[in-house]
Amino acid sequence: MGRDGLMAREGGPDGGASVPVSGQALRTESRTLLEERDAWTVLASIHGLGPVTFGSLLRRFGSGRGILSVARRRGGRAALTARAGPKGEREVTRISADLAARIVEHAARGDDVLEAVSREGLIVVTLEDAAFPARLLAIEMPPHVLFVRGDPAVLSSPSAVAVVGTRRPSDYGRRVAARIAGSLARQGTTVVSGLAVGIDGAAHAACVAEHRPTLAVLGGGHRHLFPLAHRRLADAIVDSGGAVVSELPPDASPTRGTFPRRNRLISGLADATVVVEAAAQSGALITASWALEQGRPCFLVPGAIDSPTVAGSLAFLRAYPEAARIVAGVPELLEDLGLAPAHADAGEPVRATPAERASKAPTASRESVLSHLGGSERAVAEALVAGRSTADELVATTELPIASVLGVLTLLEMRGLAVAAYGRYRPAGLLASS
Repeated sequence: MGRDGLMAREGGPDGGASVPVSGQALRTESRTLLEERDAWTVLASIHGLGPVTFGSLLRRFGSGRGILSVARRRGGRAALTARAGPKGEREVTRISADLAARIVEHAARGDDVLEAVSREGLIVVTLEDAAFPARLLAIEMPPHVLFVRGDPAVLSSPSAVAVVGTRRPSDYGRRVAARIAGSLARQGTTVVSGLAVGIDGAAHAACVAEHRPTLAVLGGGHRHLFPLAHRRLADAIVDSGGAVVSELPPDASPTRGTFPRRNRLISGLADATVVVEAAAQSGALITASWALEQGRPCFLVPGAIDSPTVAGSLAFLRAYPEAARIVAGVPELLEDLGLAPAHADAGEPVRATPAERASKAPTASRESVLSHLGGSERAVAEALVAGRSTADELVATTELPIASVLGVLTLLEMRGLAVAAYGRYRPAGLLASS
């Protein structure tokens, strides 16, 4: 985890450094990125420091290392609670004295926080990492940090579908969940779920049985895996090439409030959500609502009108007749998702998956995209590719007026070549390809 990297110096916000041109410069930049990831890991472990406040502090102090540097100084608590931001910047969210005290405390014992993450064998993926899943960048208030056990590449699978449902399913519901998940897995689609007992567990287990990766999203930290009965299933998920992920630090206990947050990640990590048996108050309906809010398709398996296990599903279908769709059968679901069932003889897909179609389609290179941009647009795009992420860094690198930079960023976002989160930007689409 590079704990010595974070604690070796107090380094403040980075300026508009140039692109590395030598081995030494490359090592320096790599070390800086490692130190910044460590800083974000420490900050993500602070209770009460949510995405909005985290983003506000980043805008104010420029980087995670900058926040911790201020916290370690004399009078750091007062500096963190000050209302006004730097001169010329808009006002940022004011934090409480209690939260400031927790930031100061964690800044002083950052080594302990990083050691706890390392002890659990977790990989940390931050919002600024290239490995951060693009699907989550597209949702409102994405998490700044993900704690991953297993293969982080699963977070960005070309095709991913969430399969969720009640913790108290019928035998029929378990069988349907397993059939759907198994069929998706055989098509090369990653199944996302919440590792809960019931439908979630059946979906994960079906993927493990197919020796295909599946992604489990936790409602607490990795040290407090819930339910404990699924610890072996979690191990099997990792052993099968999948991953178990949480936005919460390892020591965070699951609560009533953390599961809705977890549900937004389940739908956010998937291209579509399938609900199999949801009672009237089922948390799966929260996941379905998040899917619709995030602009992702939502499918629900119907059932008997007098069955309590599908009362919530039927009510959801009635409430959102234009948005939610019925699962009329597994082959039909695969077709609706743009997938096709395997051919009975050849074992090959009758129709290519979306990822396969995309891989065969002619694509332009990053250089081609850059060559077709105007002067200002190209300058900003090249700065994004070089790792400049804030408006101030882009202004310093391109020497363009702030108004021009912001205008170009808006155009690049409209063209799918840039994405923004919490005032920080990164290349997207063809601009992000190597």
